[in-house]
Amino acid sequence: MLATPPVLAITMGDPAGIGPEIIVKAARQLAPRLAAGEMRLLVIGHATALDAASDALGLARLARVAADAVFPALGLLPAGEEREPVAVGRISPEAGRFSYLAVEQAVRLALAGRIDAIVTAPLNKEALNLAGHHFAGHTDMLAALTGRKSSVMMLAHGAMRVSHVTTHVALEKVPALITPERLRRTIDLTHDALKRLGIAAPHIAIAALNPHAGEGGLFGSHDSEVAAPVVAQCNAEGMRVSGPVPGDTVFVKLRGGQYDAVVAMYHDQGHIPVKLLGFHMDPATGRFDSLSGVNITLGLPVIRTSVDHGTAFDIAGRGIANADSLVEAIDYAMQMAANRETAA
Repeated sequence: MLATPPVLAITMGDPAGIGPEIIVKAARQLAPRLAAGEMRLLVIGHATALDAASDALGLARLARVAADAVFPALGLLPAGEEREPVAVGRISPEAGRFSYLAVEQAVRLALAGRIDAIVTAPLNKEALNLAGHHFAGHTDMLAALTGRKSSVMMLAHGAMRVSHVTTHVALEKVPALITPERLRRTIDLTHDALKRLGIAAPHIAIAALNPHAGEGGLFGSHDSEVAAPVVAQCNAEGMRVSGPVPGDTVFVKLRGGQYDAVVAMYHDQGHIPVKLLGFHMDPATGRFDSLSGVNITLGLPVIRTSVDHGTAFDIAGRGIANADSLVEAIDYAMQMAANRETAA
């Protein structure tokens, strides 16, 4: 049941990365909304790393809370006992251990109904595995902790929402993996997510796998033989699904407001348009000066959103990390939590 105001758990990710800094900066940006009672934020992670980030930015340290306490507007729940120091910008088993412990604690609270959503800051896969937790990242870990075999990735930047049928697989293996069942599950989960975002009658477009959607079979038959029948079935059941739409125009139409989301067939097809809009680079320095975008995991029994960037060890501890992606991830989690019962 949705708490009033809702409680969002912010897991720190790798404490040696920019997670502590962007959490503190996001809390500062959201201070008026926290004071107005719109939400409560429970930071879960490495207490010393978060205190150091607060001190460096000249901000007050977060008050510690217990897992069984009434959560305040903003508080810190230590993920575990600190066994050894964590060096900023360096990979270590201790940092990986805390990355896991924070997510484990958040999942436990979510499944118990104590929090309404989980928002994750970035972790480092190497550190996670050095700690003995052999996952490819957050998604695999969350699936294991919640007892789910698979999930679907949706990337979002504003109204640019893209789900993926496949993600981290070789391009040559993609066609065989896009089965009617897998495509339909991705569409269904995308439809549910859009309703949780407050869209009553979502319109979803299916991106074609082949150039020009196969051009009548000249460039492949997958779009006509696999995707088109699934689209027809969805529409027959009352959903609004278009496609397959050629990949070189479908995202332009999405940005133009013709659709509420696109289902992409593979990793780069979906990631490139979202990151092209959300990531900005300073041409003078060659560095990213703005990173905006959200990673939403669909198909879990808990709501989970995440930043769409990594730990950025190269700038960790320097006070220059951008918190826009984390704030956007918090906003998406809020929307999904608020509309959870309506979508169901």
